[in-house]
Amino acid sequence: MLSIEWGTMVFQLIAFIILMLLVSKYALRPMLNTMRQRQEHIDGQIKAAEKSRKEAEDLIKEQREALEKARLEAKEIIERAKAQKEREAEEIIAKAQERAESMIKEATNEIQREKEKALASLRDEVGALSVQLASKLIEKELDGKAQAELVGRYLEQVGRVQ
Repeated sequence: MLSIEWGTMVFQLIAFIILMLLVSKYALRPMLNTMRQRQEHIDGQIKAAEKSRKEAEDLIKEQREALEKARLEAKEIIERAKAQKEREAEEIIAKAQERAESMIKEATNEIQREKEKALASLRDEVGALSVQLASKLIEKELDGKAQAELVGRYLEQVGRVQ
């Protein structure tokens, strides 16, 4: 049978306890500390990664807002440019109309002056013809038929002058 030797067993138990204390002090604690540090380091990296992701999302959001703002500003600039173009076109059209009206007015005035000159010239000629007619009438005494014929020739001459 097996016999149990208490001395060997106690020695082995004490050796085992001493070995456990030594392993615990020199191997297990440093290993646990290293694992704890490693866990803290990993947790720190996860937090830093989450923080970086959050910052990146915020930055993307800011960039989208800035892009939208730039689009709105560009749209406003285009609208202002269109409005300015329309105002300038209206101004150019108004100036052209004013110039055309001015030219028409000048042409009308010139036509009126020429008409007045022509009328003055016609009056002078009518006056000269009237004097000639009167002198012819004075020179000879006309009967009704001759007088009608003289007036007809006079009106015919006046008609050719116009």
